[in-house]
Amino acid sequence: MSQSDLLTTKAVAQLLRVHPKQVYRLLRRGLPAARVGDEWRFDRAAVLRWAGVREPGANAPAAEPSGVPPLIAANGDYAVELLLEHLRGSNAALLGFVQQDHAGAAALLAVGRVLVAGQHGGVDDPADPPGCKWARLHLVTREIGLATRAPSRKRLVAAVTGQRLASRPSTAGVRRSLDRALEQAGADLAGAYRGALELDSHRSVVLAVASGSADVGLTTHAWAGAAGLSFRALASESYELAIPVARLGDARVVALCELCQSGLFRRQLRDRFGYGVDRTGELRFSPA
Repeated sequence: MSQSDLLTTKAVAQLLRVHPKQVYRLLRRGLPAARVGDEWRFDRAAVLRWAGVREPGANAPAAEPSGVPPLIAANGDYAVELLLEHLRGSNAALLGFVQQDHAGAAALLAVGRVLVAGQHGGVDDPADPPGCKWARLHLVTREIGLATRAPSRKRLVAAVTGQRLASRPSTAGVRRSLDRALEQAGADLAGAYRGALELDSHRSVVLAVASGSADVGLTTHAWAGAAGLSFRALASESYELAIPVARLGDARVVALCELCQSGLFRRQLRDRFGYGVDRTGELRFSPA
């Protein structure tokens, strides 16, 4: 193969449907390439094999049935709501929404029932199903913690144990943050969660606290702020969108990636909700 047959960085970006800057990040993650002078050149077949992308027409995923919208399964994070708000206001194909926690969203993605799944990045990453490889689009860095109607100086164990706690289910990724914090503080987890309300969304958690149905709620800083509640941070984590690599060329996924990489979206995430956006729009691939 001659050098003229190799792809440029711009051509690889178009092939993988990512921003050209993402190609340089992918190089650090093992994207095969050869240095030619001051530039990189890429073998098309090697790039596709590395990314797990099939050539057009080769066992391509079936299109969604007519009238059935493509879906994003996630926990209702405020960043996801802003994402859907932007897509509704654009000419891009709409994404429907399915309320699911970390584990439930991964299960739906694994069997092809949704197009995108919200995931807690780097925490219990779900294994890629046989024959399928997932990419992960970094959405935000967010704070996980406790929301209360008034500021509290109680130690963590006292702030949770014996209180009316509005929690997420044990399958929700945010529960791992509270579990770790309580264990480090020497708390008995069974006692801490005794009598807790297990609610299916962050919205339900903050509404329970705001209405007085719960004394304290496990949620994110953004949701606590939206409900006018005090917030005590316990941990910071990345929140990502998992996408089948074979779907990266889908026009809806391309629109999703482009939106995440836009300056306006990043500024709104930072200014309106206080998220960390240094890596927003970054695409990573799971190990082969």
